[in-house]
Amino acid sequence: MPPCATVSGNTSTCHRSRALNPSPDPSPRAARLSAPPPAVGLWRLLRPLLFRLDAERAHQLGLLVATLSPPSLVERIGQGGATADVARAPALATRVMGLDFPNPLGVAAGVDKDAQAVTFWQALGFGFVEVGTVTALRQPGNPRPRVFRLPGDGALINRMGFPNAGADVVATRIERLRQEDALQVPLGINIGKSRDAGAADAAADYRRSFERLGELADFVVVNVSSPNTPGLRDLQTVDHLRGLVDAIQTPNQALTRPRPLLVKLAPDLGDADALACARAALEGGCAGLVISNTTVDFSAARMDTTGMSGGLSGAPLLARSNAMLHALRQALGDDPVLIGVGGVMDAASAAAKLAAGADLIQVYTGLVYGGPGLPRALLRGLLAQRAAGR
Repeated sequence: MPPCATVSGNTSTCHRSRALNPSPDPSPRAARLSAPPPAVGLWRLLRPLLFRLDAERAHQLGLLVATLSPPSLVERIGQGGATADVARAPALATRVMGLDFPNPLGVAAGVDKDAQAVTFWQALGFGFVEVGTVTALRQPGNPRPRVFRLPGDGALINRMGFPNAGADVVATRIERLRQEDALQVPLGINIGKSRDAGAADAAADYRRSFERLGELADFVVVNVSSPNTPGLRDLQTVDHLRGLVDAIQTPNQALTRPRPLLVKLAPDLGDADALACARAALEGGCAGLVISNTTVDFSAARMDTTGMSGGLSGAPLLARSNAMLHALRQALGDDPVLIGVGGVMDAASAAAKLAAGADLIQVYTGLVYGGPGLPRALLRGLLAQRAAGR
């Protein structure tokens, strides 16, 4: 499939050709796979059954189970009888953006768009949770089917288009969690442009979402890089980003405690464009960046993607995402916060993401293939590597 793909018969998803050259990655997951990545624990039995379902239907079923599962029971099962919980190991704790993270592994945006199962994710061992992408008003997203598995690549292709319940519904859920003091890890909220908002209205649209959600978040991620909303990636220019960040910073700075803002960029940006966007965001007072979103370049996929469109995530994205992450860290220095996402499937790929310059890392596709046992298995691997001095 060519790098530029059409989404739902609308505009091209290709914003700019990618100029970053992926550097070799030490993780074995960077290699092309001929079988799905290993599942962890009981997921070995459940995954084949769930994979018989449409990918989005399986995800919705998983969310339903997550909302019904008592967090205390999930946590006990996840620890497997261990006296000390690896998810709370002091050696993995980190402080970023003035926030305390029990470990650097988080749930990426897209897993829980409407903040339905936040306590479940923290019970699985995640050190932080990012919900969304949320838009100002409820919207249905693109027509189905819109999520596709590439098992031989350990990958997904999605063209969701930000289906979500809207800022008011998500805010009500998070308000309840705050009132119940149910949150034990930092919570990020990812906000995006409504499909019907044109470029001229984008800044006001983001501002509306922030005004409803910002004070409920520990940090806010501004998504300008999904390939599945027409015109969204066009906001990845210096002028557009400056206006957008300024519009959000106005209500943000009026808060008693302004929230850290991060901008999520696409891996398909050229290196000069990515750096220019990053600097524009930082000059506007953002704390950092999320690197990266999904890619519209399917060339790293081994399985046939003929006729597919949307954004590719998972193992084939690791090298490309890490190259962009490394380039930005080298150019920007140590101060900006960089959250690395894209291709984290196991402890080796997580370590590679951290080595490329990430302060924190996130997983989405890895959770689909690895299952609920993945977070603590991954953290055990990271902890063992640190104990060995690697």
